[in-house]
Amino acid sequence: MPQPFHLCIIDDDDIYRFTIIQSAKFSKIEHKTSVFPNGEEAINFIKENQNSSDALPNLILLDIDMPIMDGFQFLETYKTIGPNLIEKIPIYMVSSSVDPEDVEKAKSYEFVVDYLYKPLKSDKLKEIIEKTIGL
Repeated sequence: MPQPFHLCIIDDDDIYRFTIIQSAKFSKIEHKTSVFPNGEEAINFIKENQNSSDALPNLILLDIDMPIMDGFQFLETYKTIGPNLIEKIPIYMVSSSVDPEDVEKAKSYEFVVDYLYKPLKSDKLKEIIEKTIGL
C-alpha cells in the first residue's frame, strides 16, 4: 500500500499552521503532516531521514520570517543537502511579504517551485498537492 502524501509546514505562526492543516483535511487527499516552527528543526528532520523516502515529505510549505533559522537560511542549508536526498522535494515559499526582492530571491533557488502569498486558500493548497502527486 502506498504511503499517504506527506505535507511539511515550516512556519512559526500557530494559526496559519492550523488553517493549513484544516485545509489539507478538506482536500480529501490521504496525507500526513509534519510541522516545524523554524527552519533548523526542519533541516535536522530532513538530514535524519535523508535516505528514507517514506519519512521525507513530498512537499514543503516554507515561511520566510521565523526565529532561529528563517526561510532563506533554510534554503541556503537545504541547497547543500538537497542533492544528497533520495527524492527531490518541491518547496513553495508561502509568505505575507510582498517585497519584490523576497519574491525574486525565493525564485532564484531552483528547487523553489513558486512564491505564494498568505493566506493560502484551501483550493490553492489542493491544487498544489494534486500537482505534486501527479493528479
